Amino acid sequence: MSADAGAAPGPDCEDSEGSPGPGNSYRDNQQRVGQGFAVMGGIAGDTNVFFGVQPDEDIPKPRLREGPYPADDVHVRLRGFVEPPTHTQCRKVLDRHVLVLRAGSGTGAGTAAFALLAERYGAGGITGLDSPDDLSRWRPKERRGYLLQGLSPVAAASLGEVALTALASLLRRTGAHLVITVRMETALPGDTVPWQVTHRPPPPAEVAARRLSTMAEAGELTAGQEVDALRYLASPDFTGYLDAHPLPGDGVDVAEGLRDLVVAGKSAASVLDDLRAGSPAAARKALAEARHRADRISLMAAISLLPEQDRTVVEQFGAVLRPLIDGRGGPAPVMAGGPEHAGTRGPSGEPPARHDVLGPALEDRLTAVGARLLPPRFGAKQRYPVQPVAFSGRHRSDALLRSLWLDYEGMADLLWKGLDEVSHRPGIELAAGEAIGKVLAHATGPDTLRQLHPFAASEKRWRRRLVAYALGEMVQHPALTGAVREQLRNWSQAAPVPLRCTVAETCAGSYGLARPAAALKLLDTALDRPVEKPESPLRTAVSFALSTLLSEDANHTLVLDFLREWQGAGAGTQRHAQAVHVIQSMSRASFPPPNAPGVRRLRLADLLAIHPERAHGLVVAALDDPATHDATVEGLSLIESDPDLRQRAGFPHLLAVLAAVAQNHRGVLRYVLRRHRARTASSTERLAS
Repeated sequence: MSADAGAAPGPDCEDSEGSPGPGNSYRDNQQRVGQGFAVMGGIAGDTNVFFGVQPDEDIPKPRLREGPYPADDVHVRLRGFVEPPTHTQCRKVLDRHVLVLRAGSGTGAGTAAFALLAERYGAGGITGLDSPDDLSRWRPKERRGYLLQGLSPVAAASLGEVALTALASLLRRTGAHLVITVRMETALPGDTVPWQVTHRPPPPAEVAARRLSTMAEAGELTAGQEVDALRYLASPDFTGYLDAHPLPGDGVDVAEGLRDLVVAGKSAASVLDDLRAGSPAAARKALAEARHRADRISLMAAISLLPEQDRTVVEQFGAVLRPLIDGRGGPAPVMAGGPEHAGTRGPSGEPPARHDVLGPALEDRLTAVGARLLPPRFGAKQRYPVQPVAFSGRHRSDALLRSLWLDYEGMADLLWKGLDEVSHRPGIELAAGEAIGKVLAHATGPDTLRQLHPFAASEKRWRRRLVAYALGEMVQHPALTGAVREQLRNWSQAAPVPLRCTVAETCAGSYGLARPAAALKLLDTALDRPVEKPESPLRTAVSFALSTLLSEDANHTLVLDFLREWQGAGAGTQRHAQAVHVIQSMSRASFPPPNAPGVRRLRLADLLAIHPERAHGLVVAALDDPATHDATVEGLSLIESDPDLRQRAGFPHLLAVLAAVAQNHRGVLRYVLRRHRARTASSTERLAS
């Protein structure tokens, strides 16, 4: 149990089901500043959208999506792109409308696929596909570029010449193209060779040079600094490093190291040391050297599991881990003569070592494990400075945690136990969740997902959020997509509320943004029970998931369709209670409400402006429902009384629609007649005066 489980919630802690207190966000530890802003008035011509001043939760952007990729995301992916040697061949094969791109892990095949499709359809014309078991059942719907990253072994086995020929024909008629990336170890039928290209990555030195050029274009480097960095890049030390590390990501790492070298004055030797320190071999060596030092192992584990968290958070978690790790070993060796002589002179007459009651300072301990304190920082909402702790080597946190978790017996259970015992601090759920997700993406066996269950079933929201972040990271790896999807489906049908809350929390992150249709189906299943209590934690979790989905315009119609369906589910059901909450919030203020966490806040007027047809249907259903009738009337009155909102929401047209259907909808008729009587009475009063 958490050490402060019985304490009253304060400004820096979280109760079992409450949202974080004021100022409690991952930003408080991670220092991502200024991602939110407030806008009053029109946006994009005829919409009125309210954004929270600061998002209360960080929502990582997914790398893989089922649906359209935002153009901005594609531009970021292609920043500094270098054409691989096989790019010309890929273009030629893609002229047949289907390209199967075989590639090894980390070779940049996904980026090359984005570049191929962006050439034909632009950055905003790419749609991601979730790997189906039978690709022959899929049909292209639009003239776009389609990208399927990581074909499953089942789908690969069913992908033959007949299936590919049929797919190419469908794509040609639609004016679309499809790129499929396949891992090198995945077997494909021999008759698919005409559609295949084996990807070869660009030289990492070219990637590094191009990345330095983009840094200069963005103003991160001056012209002189770029020249200096390129000179270092051509030196024997760095060319030798890249000869031994031939992946595009290695080139990016070198470019970032060279930026630090020319901007911050780091030495070439220290940059190379940092680059080498992040390798798996370096991680194993560091752990082997510290195997008899519980203090060092616990500190390395704390930094790895909570990367770039404040020094106090890291120290606290290291203190929790140290006795757990120390207890793994055998008894400590005793002095000659037995323990009864401890404190006396040894056999050679030398005095015994004095007991160190102070211990080494934190900075000395960090130096001993290859870590350092970063400069103190202030966030937008903080009342205190934060000083993050980080390893000196790039990727060292990932490499150390993966080795600890997967290579040493019992260490994974011990780290879970440490997380279970540590007091909650803002941000540890995201830091630890993503770190664990990256590790489990490399795990094998049936326990890969089972070990998440205790935290997924917890009454503490931060533990469920940790699992949500871990699953959001794991699902970005095609080999685990099916397993994560099945696990969430099972939990969404489970009787315990915490498990269904975890499903909703997962849908409120990158999983929901990557697979909005699947996320809404999971939320629908999770709500498939009678109302248990008015302020259910499940409603809070589902509301947060809906607000996340509504943060992207492409998901609005999906969410509105589900809200209408839930509205008709009938009183006493979780679905109906959820729809009532959302509609009441949108009508009276915004959804999410001003005091609830959310990235983007929408009002009824906004929906009427952005999606008039679907919003009209939602208003009709809301007026017909006694639970939402009064709130909807209030919302319509607010719109009507504000000339700007009245015009933006197309209120006269809405009235015409309501009048046309009033005869068959009792709630609509009630509103129309009441409004007519109110306006008639007002006119009579004006005439009398």
